[in-house]
Amino acid sequence: MRRIALALAAATLAVGVAACGGDDQQSSAAAPKDTSKPLVVGASPVPHAEILDYIAKNLAPKAGLKLEVKEFTDYVVPNTALVDHQLDANYFQTPAYLSDQEKARGFKAVSIVGVHIEPLGLYSHKVKDLASIPQGAQVAIPNDATNEARALRLLAANQLITLKDGAGETATVRDIAANPKDLKFAEVEAAQTPRALDDADLAVINGNYALEAKLTPSKDALALESAQNNPNQNILVTLPEERDDPRVKTLAKLLTSPEVKRFIDQKYQGAVLPAF
Repeated sequence: MRRIALALAAATLAVGVAACGGDDQQSSAAAPKDTSKPLVVGASPVPHAEILDYIAKNLAPKAGLKLEVKEFTDYVVPNTALVDHQLDANYFQTPAYLSDQEKARGFKAVSIVGVHIEPLGLYSHKVKDLASIPQGAQVAIPNDATNEARALRLLAANQLITLKDGAGETATVRDIAANPKDLKFAEVEAAQTPRALDDADLAVINGNYALEAKLTPSKDALALESAQNNPNQNILVTLPEERDDPRVKTLAKLLTSPEVKRFIDQKYQGAVLPAF
């Protein structure tokens, strides 16, 4: 795992530098919004930007909405760009992740609407099923608090580990009570987990990054997070002062329209599930 750690440390550092950019330029108050301008929304490439692109081409013109989509390949910069007023909204994260980032980075944002769920999955290039996981297998998991806890709950749900009583939304590897297969964990940046499959025995990968890596969660995952009663909806987020922007309200309506539900169902075939 040393190769993974060294390679991914550099990638994480690069993201951190990008995320810190512009802090000195942040204004104390947002300038008044010109609602005749395009609504600028930050999104992960898959499926978020794909869904927004579908709306921009097929639904937004009839609704009188000009929509500009900016893609981000990590989970830090979209919130930084929102707080710096480089974006009007973003669409990439779950409520738990937003809450964690608000506490860690000292900002406040609001969830406008839940759109879809991406089941977290356990993947491998080396084993074909859970029963074949060897003793001492190396497992890459996301290193942010929200997704690490989700990853550990997925492993626990499949009897690969047992978590301490009370460990849930904030579980870390220190909350593992039993580890019968003596799994070895490497905590890496979420976007890098697909690359970890080249060296690790297993990796727990977010649905959007699995799709970007050409994995089909419904076919390739050894185990998938349950969609039933899943609180990890991906949400449209903006700043508190922008929540009444008519453009944001229009986008929220389009994101939860029958047309978008049909698009998600047809394009992702269960890898992405509408949450409305």
